[in-house]
Amino acid sequence: MKITYVQHANIDIEKWDYCIESAANGLIYAYSYYLDAMSKNWDALVMNDYEAVMPLTWNRKLGISYLRQPAFTQQLGIFGNLLITEKIVNEFTNKASELFPFAEINLNYANENIDTGNKKCNLVLDLNNPFIEIEKSFKKDLIKNIKKAKRSHLIYEATEEIETAIESYIRAYSARFHTSEKDYPDFLQLCFLLKSKGQIFVRKVTSKNKQLLAIAIFLKDRKRIYNIMSTTFPEGRNREANHFLLYQLIKEFSEHHLILDFEGSEIPSIQSFYKKFGAIEQPYPFVKINKLPFGIKWIKSIYDYLKPGYKESGR
Repeated sequence: MKITYVQHANIDIEKWDYCIESAANGLIYAYSYYLDAMSKNWDALVMNDYEAVMPLTWNRKLGISYLRQPAFTQQLGIFGNLLITEKIVNEFTNKASELFPFAEINLNYANENIDTGNKKCNLVLDLNNPFIEIEKSFKKDLIKNIKKAKRSHLIYEATEEIETAIESYIRAYSARFHTSEKDYPDFLQLCFLLKSKGQIFVRKVTSKNKQLLAIAIFLKDRKRIYNIMSTTFPEGRNREANHFLLYQLIKEFSEHHLILDFEGSEIPSIQSFYKKFGAIEQPYPFVKINKLPFGIKWIKSIYDYLKPGYKESGR
């Protein structure tokens, strides 16, 4: 097993994307074009001839290069069309720690790593069943809320309103989730690129008088639909619009060989909401590496403490 550090300019993009496409655990976030859009800098660790790969999404501050998790990129880590053993994961992460003295990154659900006891929550739902069978796993209070939404004559429909969806999300949630303002233009350009590849779609829920109640952007590859960005407006919450949107989405894509990836969450109320649809947990590891000299560690801890949203984000 030979793991090589490859700088971005020397990555064979064709082999890279083929590795992600063919990997049993391949995720949309790991394609070269997704990484190009959401990470200003990324290099790679490559095993043998692209049998397995790990993107290294990095930044530099105070002259120190470190690994970071890009915005709108829930999971990265090691990908490959082979059994990714604990040994392989540790070989990759150890190599990464030799190259970068500090890291706060997420691996993916297929990456077991005993060096980190910290796992994050993701929730998924298998859509490859008739809707009538999927619906049997819905919680009783969800069914009650769907009936309420139907009595309100809500309308579920496809739309091309990517910009509206992003702008709505920024107004409603940007402060809560502490995403940097500079990440949204990058994400918008990524959305336009994914649209040209047929890997994105938008769904919305309106009232019968066309008032927008909820809107969501979904990404799509050959394995998954990703609930990447959704917004429910105050009136929509009163009328269970988000329940209705996901209910109709599941109905639309039932009997497809796809997984609905709810994308989280660490927030208990959001976890509870997704579980109402019969979603199951599919956790993924969080890895933190800190080999900084003592004085720099101290500066880093003070910097983190003073960052807006430090306490609120539970770090």
